[in-house]
Amino acid sequence: MMHDNLLDLIGNTPLVRVNFPTTAKVFAKLEYCNPGGSIKDRSARFMIEQAEKEGRLKPGGTIIEASSGNQGIAAAMIGAVKGYKVIITASKKVSAEKRATMKAYGVELIECEPTLFLTDPKSYHGQAMEIHRNTPNSIMLNQYFNPENSEAHYRFLGPELWKQTGGTITHFIGGAGSCGTICGAGKYLKEQNKAVKILGVDSVNSYQATKGNPQPYALEGMGIDYDTPLLDQAAIDGFLNVADADAISMLKIMARKHGLLIGPASGAVAQATYEYAKTAPADAVIVMLFGDSGRAYLTKNFYEDVTSNIAPAQETEFKKTVTL
Repeated sequence: MMHDNLLDLIGNTPLVRVNFPTTAKVFAKLEYCNPGGSIKDRSARFMIEQAEKEGRLKPGGTIIEASSGNQGIAAAMIGAVKGYKVIITASKKVSAEKRATMKAYGVELIECEPTLFLTDPKSYHGQAMEIHRNTPNSIMLNQYFNPENSEAHYRFLGPELWKQTGGTITHFIGGAGSCGTICGAGKYLKEQNKAVKILGVDSVNSYQATKGNPQPYALEGMGIDYDTPLLDQAAIDGFLNVADADAISMLKIMARKHGLLIGPASGAVAQATYEYAKTAPADAVIVMLFGDSGRAYLTKNFYEDVTSNIAPAQETEFKKTVTL
């Protein structure tokens, strides 16, 4: 099939069975097959095109965003297609590959020192807000607080999952940061079948997991680090919290045993799903969301020294579902 516009390739990503040792059926949603390489293509496109429709973004305008990398890459790609200037702020903990990719698309990248709180004025989010205030004819996508983030996944990802599974999905497990993805898609799925379980995967060191006392963690692209307004308690059943070491250990297993080279947040999702699926009903149909590819993190050496099996230590810091 031929397409007239690169952006028309966003969505309709593959769903593939993963052979975890469980009687339940486990599938991976491969969002890294989007043209920008991640699930953030969906939200960035929707936010930008909503701004265009509402007249907030005009020709010659500037798109500004705070990103852990993938939203910035998506905004950069879409900005290039549509002819907008793009300015991205990102924490210095973001991988070298992501930073290089954003620059390759021609963005202005502002690298910021890591902070424990997203609301810190010196955080990459705080600095993006300041740049937006001082840049005429600009919009800030504001993925962490913009309800259009959730709406994008309600309109597109949720229906896609329902259609691809023929309405048989019983569990949806995905990384939680802003909670836009998990709650947007989750809301749609629960409207189709209120029995579907929606589970967010969080870092054990996040603001939410530690009840307001966050600690540094290595995972990019996930972690609830503030009181997110996108957390819809009616759309989500709880959280599965995973430690850095467990997520990174699972990355090696997924690559070398399953042929899936996934990013660290997806490693956390895989680890959480692996543990959760052990006690899932035999007729469960579990979909885990893989948001991006491991190719964006190779210089971090997460994929070295694979173990021959699932190490028992992987269960030590895994916390079971906490019902909201």
